[in-house]
Amino acid sequence: MIGGRRPLRGSKPGDRRVRVERPQARYFRYTAKDVLTAKPAASAPTTSTGRAWERVRRVLIGRPLASEEEAGERLSKRKALAIFSSDAISSSAYATEEILRALLFGSVGVSLAALAWSVPVAIAVALLLAVVAISYRQVCVAYPTGGGSYSVSRANLGRLASLVAASALLIDYVLTVAVSISSASEQIVAALPGLHDIQVEIAIVAILLVTVGNLRGLRESGNIFAAPTYLFVGMALLMIVLGAIQVVVLGEGGPAPSTVRASEELTTVALLILLLRAFASGAVALTGVEAIATGVPAFEPPESRNAARTLGVMAVLLATLFVGITFLASAFGVVPDDHRTVIAQVAGHVFGAESLGYLLFLTFATLILVLAANTSFAAFPRLAAILARDGFIPRQFGLRGDRLAFTVGILVLGGLATVLVIAFGGDTHALIPLYAVGVFIDFTISQTGMVRHWLRTRPPGFRRRLAINASGAVVTGTVAVIVTVMKLPGSLVVVVLIPLLVALMLAVARQYAGMARQLEVRGDLVLGEPRKRQRVVIPVPNLSRAVVQAVQVGRALSDDVQVVHVTEDLEEGEALRARFERQLPGVPFVIVESPYRALVQPFVTYLDVTFRDPDITTIVVIPEYVARHWWERVLYNQTARRLRAALLGRPGTVVTAVPYRREDAHGSAPRTGGGSSADHGPGTGSSAEDAPRR
Repeated sequence: MIGGRRPLRGSKPGDRRVRVERPQARYFRYTAKDVLTAKPAASAPTTSTGRAWERVRRVLIGRPLASEEEAGERLSKRKALAIFSSDAISSSAYATEEILRALLFGSVGVSLAALAWSVPVAIAVALLLAVVAISYRQVCVAYPTGGGSYSVSRANLGRLASLVAASALLIDYVLTVAVSISSASEQIVAALPGLHDIQVEIAIVAILLVTVGNLRGLRESGNIFAAPTYLFVGMALLMIVLGAIQVVVLGEGGPAPSTVRASEELTTVALLILLLRAFASGAVALTGVEAIATGVPAFEPPESRNAARTLGVMAVLLATLFVGITFLASAFGVVPDDHRTVIAQVAGHVFGAESLGYLLFLTFATLILVLAANTSFAAFPRLAAILARDGFIPRQFGLRGDRLAFTVGILVLGGLATVLVIAFGGDTHALIPLYAVGVFIDFTISQTGMVRHWLRTRPPGFRRRLAINASGAVVTGTVAVIVTVMKLPGSLVVVVLIPLLVALMLAVARQYAGMARQLEVRGDLVLGEPRKRQRVVIPVPNLSRAVVQAVQVGRALSDDVQVVHVTEDLEEGEALRARFERQLPGVPFVIVESPYRALVQPFVTYLDVTFRDPDITTIVVIPEYVARHWWERVLYNQTARRLRAALLGRPGTVVTAVPYRREDAHGSAPRTGGGSSADHGPGTGSSAEDAPRR
């Protein structure tokens, strides 16, 4: 057992007691034979700097969560709607403006007449939304493990198609954060024009806040972000109802725009191109629809059913808000300008400029646009974790942090979005041409994969489901072509980035596959005793307690031990050899004179020319002094670090560091029952303490 038993005498003759000492009890608990489970104390920092940083982390992201607490991090439908739908719902705040800007062209009269087509275009986008939402509801049911289009295409269309889908999604998630946050900063500037000069800085701070919020965990971010989402939805629905009453019942607003005039003043081809351009711009409203299918495992059981229902509610809300706001903008004759956003102008008409309702609506619109990025922060890390599990991106993306969130994915997404905001100056309209291209490519691949899925599995009622997904594939494929063509040349950036990402993922997969082949141990192989002999070489600068400890560790590893001293002063080397022979007898001492004052390369070359036997493993034991404070580290072990870097990857060589702590001289350890074999190797405990000082 870990610890020990110590017999104790009782107060009377014959009494006998046994004290069971378990110094590990504070840090571990037994869960089975030879199986220990770490307690929180086992992961606690032991240095003052580490403890200070831990306190900062507790304030920012909260206490660490155990893996078994993951079930408590699952989301109810109410919280999931706020987290996974905030992107799609928030797009109603700028999708209408994108349609109106696309319809503006030529002379003022023709432009205003063309704006009459905004409502029909919005209805067409809403119908497309219905097709996509119904199709993705089936994805939630068929693939409850999450991953969305990536999982669907990997199972049905093969690796290449799945990586195209994943690349398109990853790009779109990054753009979602940049566009949503940039639009939010524009709403703030619309309400407070004096902040125009720091619009980019506002966006960067918003990204930072959303990043920290997501590092606190999925359920925690749901608690933070749920209220603003529902407040925006409530105020937007109230605005639509009040605005509809003003237009329909009270007859307010401008004269009803007519599509006839625009049709008369434009040729058929020009009108078709104009409408396709407006449709492609309004299609940004569909970004984020797929996020629920990607994050199905985050829902409370039954996951598939809850995810499908949440997706349906989200689609209804988005369609209502989008078409309603577009109707009000058309009815009030709102025209986009560079000073006030379209949604701000609509709110001004309904609530009255500078009224409480107007300010509240803009506040909630700003919040929902900031929090819209939360959809990407929920979906991007999960998709990245699945890709990491499959070996297409670095495995760090699949590791969960203290709060069970995929920390690396969250941080990478926040960093990339920040770079985009800075590069484009926080201008939503500059980012929009890059937007929505990837998501429709993803939609098409996903629906095509579902067609293959139904043809392969043929469950009861599969024909109806097959028809739904086949229709979705045709429609979204057509829209993908329209969006790509109408958003040229900006869409070319995404079209080029997708194959580059696919090539990068394939390269990572080849690297991991090659490593796995090299490290594989056959299941039928029975390993015997080691066949190679071991030879220990210890580079030493002097004779110190750290060096003595390293020599004793080397003696414990092998009987063949050699000490090597590289020096430019031969007399100093001979004096050190004499001291070693007197105080550490029996250890061969080799001097390598270096007249050119190099230390590392002469030692490596010495190993190359003297240790050529392939049946011998060379173990280089490097003594190191452990600094007590972080600021002391620059003073020590610089040569040791260079030596380790030079020996890394050398054939037939094992490099081990033997750290010596100042506390070791007093026989103490930083943690009871802790330490490592390198710190307290066999035969090192008393030698380090009893060794004479230089």
